[in-house]
Amino acid sequence: MSAPATTPSPSPVPANDDFWSSIREALRGSHRDFTEGAVSRAILLLAIPMVLEMCMESVFAVCDVFFVSKLGASATATVGLTESWLVLIYAIAMGLAIAATATVARRTGERDREGAARAATQAILLALAVAAVLCTVGGVLAPNLLRVMGASDDVIHIGSTYARVMLGGNVTIVMLFLINAIFRGAGDAAIAMRVLWLANAINVLLGPCLIFGLGPFPKLGVTGAAIATNIGRGTGALFAASRLLKPGSRIDIHTRHLRVELDLIAQMAKMAWNAAIQFLIGMGSWIAIIRILSTFGSAVLAGYTIGIRVILFALLPASGLANAAATMVGQALGAGKPERAEQSVKLAGKYNMIVLTVCGVLLALFAPAIAHGFTQDPAVIPSAENALRIIACGFPFYGWGMVISQSFNGAGDTTTPTWLNVVVFWMWELPLAWTARRLGYGVNGVYVVLAITFSTYAVAAWLVFRRGRWKTRSV
Repeated sequence: MSAPATTPSPSPVPANDDFWSSIREALRGSHRDFTEGAVSRAILLLAIPMVLEMCMESVFAVCDVFFVSKLGASATATVGLTESWLVLIYAIAMGLAIAATATVARRTGERDREGAARAATQAILLALAVAAVLCTVGGVLAPNLLRVMGASDDVIHIGSTYARVMLGGNVTIVMLFLINAIFRGAGDAAIAMRVLWLANAINVLLGPCLIFGLGPFPKLGVTGAAIATNIGRGTGALFAASRLLKPGSRIDIHTRHLRVELDLIAQMAKMAWNAAIQFLIGMGSWIAIIRILSTFGSAVLAGYTIGIRVILFALLPASGLANAAATMVGQALGAGKPERAEQSVKLAGKYNMIVLTVCGVLLALFAPAIAHGFTQDPAVIPSAENALRIIACGFPFYGWGMVISQSFNGAGDTTTPTWLNVVVFWMWELPLAWTARRLGYGVNGVYVVLAITFSTYAVAAWLVFRRGRWKTRSV
C-alpha cells in the first residue's frame, strides 16, 4: 500500500517579512477582529495609522504659522491669540472623541453592530449640538475674545475676520475629531489617517494661494489661512462621513439610528465632559509653567518655547500608541476579555517606553543642532538645549503614563485620569516648580521638575491601574 499523500508544510514567514506585511496591512486598512489573535500584531496594525494621523494633525498649526508669519507680527499674533481660544474647542472636541471611541469600541468588542451604529449616531448628534453653540458664540464674539487676550487695536483690525472664521467654523474641528474617533473605536484607524491626509493636503495647497493671492485666487491675507484650514478640515469631515455611510463600513448606520436617545447622549456627554476637563487641566498646567518661566526673562522663555515644541512633536508617536491601546482596551472589555485588555496596555506601554527612550536619547544628543536650527540668538540657545536634554529624561516613564491614561479613557473611565492630572500636575508639579524657583535653582531646576513630573505621573497611573477598577467600568 502506498503511503498517503502529504501536503508540504508552508515555510515559516521571516519576522522581517511579517513586519513589513503588517505595515502594508495597517496602511491599507485592516479588517481583523482585534479581540482575537496576537496582541502585538493588533497593536502594530492600529498604532501605525494612528501615529501618522497624529503627525498630520500637528501640521495644521505649523502650516498656518509658517505662511502667516510672512505677513508680519500683527498677523502672526492673530493666529496665536485665536489659537489660545481654540484650545478650549480642541479640549471639547477631544472629550467628545474619547466618549465616542470608548462607546463604539465597547459595542464593537461585544459584536453589537447595532449598538455601535446607535452610539456613533448619537455621538454625532451630540457633537453637532455642541458645535452649533460654540460656532454661534465664537463667530459673534470673536473681536471681543481677541480683546480679552490683550490684542492691540491693530491686531483686532487685521485679525477679527480670521478669528470669526476659525471660531465660527469650529464645527469642522469637532466633526473631524469625532468621526475619526468613531473609526478608531471600530478599529478602522486607516480611514482616520487618510482623512487627515486629505484635509492636510488641501490646507497646505490652498493656504498660500488664499493668503498671497496666487494665480486665480484672491489675496485674503490672514483670513485666507482660516478659510483654507476650514475648507481642508470640512472636506476631511465630509469624506469621513461618506466613508461612515458607505456599505460595508465597520459602522453600519441607517436612517433609523437618527432617533434621539437622550439616555445614551447623557451618558456620552458625561464621559465627554470629564475628558474635556482632563485635557483643560493638563493644558492649564503648561500655561502655569510658562508663567513661572517668564520670570527668568524673555530669552529663557523663548528657549523653553522652542524646546517644548520639539518635545511635543517627539511625543506624537507615543500618542498614536496610546490611542491604539485605548481601542484595544475598549474592544477587549466589550468582548469580556479583561486579561487581554491588561495585556494590551502592558505591551503598548513597553513599546512606548522603548520609542520614547530612543526619542529622548536623540534629543539629548542633538540638542545643540536642534536649538541652532530654530534660532541663532546666543541668549536663547542654552535654554532650548537644556529644555531638550533635561525634560527628555522623563520620556521613558511618560511613555507608560500616556498609555495607561488613554487606556482608562478607552475603558470609559474618564474620571480617573482627570484626577491624576489634578493631583500630579496641579498639586505636585506646580508647587514643586514654584519652590525650585524660590530656592534659586534657576530655570534648569524647573526643567528637572518637569522631568520628575513625567515620572511621577507614570508611577501614580500604574498604581491606580493595578487596582483594576477600570475593568468593571460600564459603558
